[in-house]
Amino acid sequence: MRHGTTSIGDALREFMNKSRLKPRLTEVRIQENWEKIMGKTIARYTQSIQLIDHKLIITTTVAPLKQELTYSKDKIIKLVNETLGENIVKEVMIR
Repeated sequence: MRHGTTSIGDALREFMNKSRLKPRLTEVRIQENWEKIMGKTIARYTQSIQLIDHKLIITTTVAPLKQELTYSKDKIIKLVNETLGENIVKEVMIR
């Protein structure tokens, strides 16, 4: 590569890091990997997953699952951040 040039991949990564789209794309990445992160059973009973201001909001109508997720908040943060390869999620809310 010549001096002063940037690869397309690097340029896209830089654009995405500065873009307002990044939080939404991160949310989609979490949704796509949710079954891999949490397992089939939990994924099956999860209605929605949202990422708002570094808060992962998990919605389910299954009371025992709400209880289990509430006790596992730190583990969820760790697993999601490891999957993403960066510390995006700082807090988990269960609804």
